[in-house]
Amino acid sequence: MKIVALLQARMGSIRLPNKVMRPINNTPMIELMLTRLSQTKRVSQIVLATSVDAKNQPLAEHVRSLGYEVFLGSEDDVLDRFYNAALYYKADAVIRVTGDCPLIDPTLIDTIIAEYETSGVDYATNTLPPTYPDGLDVEIFSFDALKITAQTAIKPYEREHVTPFIRTSSIFSHRNIANTVDLSHLRWTVDELVDFAVIEQVFQHFHPRIDFSWHEVLNLQQQSPHIFSANQTIKRNEGSTMSEAEKRNKQTQAGATISHA
Repeated sequence: MKIVALLQARMGSIRLPNKVMRPINNTPMIELMLTRLSQTKRVSQIVLATSVDAKNQPLAEHVRSLGYEVFLGSEDDVLDRFYNAALYYKADAVIRVTGDCPLIDPTLIDTIIAEYETSGVDYATNTLPPTYPDGLDVEIFSFDALKITAQTAIKPYEREHVTPFIRTSSIFSHRNIANTVDLSHLRWTVDELVDFAVIEQVFQHFHPRIDFSWHEVLNLQQQSPHIFSANQTIKRNEGSTMSEAEKRNKQTQAGATISHA
């Protein structure tokens, strides 16, 4: 079985532009994430799935310079981007990870792949419901499920977020991999500047190592909670059911509120 990890990332983040290329210890965040992803044992190929927008050219060039494949697709229709990338690279199954999760854990990815292969489901994840810290989200689904979804899903957030249709449709079988303790309230992702500051401190703590496990990060949070306190009030997956237009409107309203404060 050919399992392709498609890393969804672009430079045009609304809340934190160019975040994937922001340096941590002089290394772009996307490079740190790719290095961690490359430690998986069950993934056949890792591909950056970004858009054709010219602003993503520096990102694409940097990732190619590291020896990874880059697929350029639709800017807003990410589902179409994923389908065509999976088709091009002849994937039997697709791992979806996003560029705002630099602490993604390769061992956890392999665990979820193993559960997917053993159970024979169309879709496996650790987010249905989430019990791992936000930033360790993993989804794997069959190419056939992706193809049906790309041909069927019509809502804007279904096209922009790839898997909502798969997750909610009775057409597909699902498997959730839950942690023994619910840690879904912990925030290890990068959507805003305060998130980046937290993640930067984590990498600085372990520097020069970047192969630390998510269990080590959890131990760090338990021992030094002040490192993680700044962003813990931000709602998990706030933008997961919002279209790009809705996100821009929300950001504009937030800016107006600040300017009139």
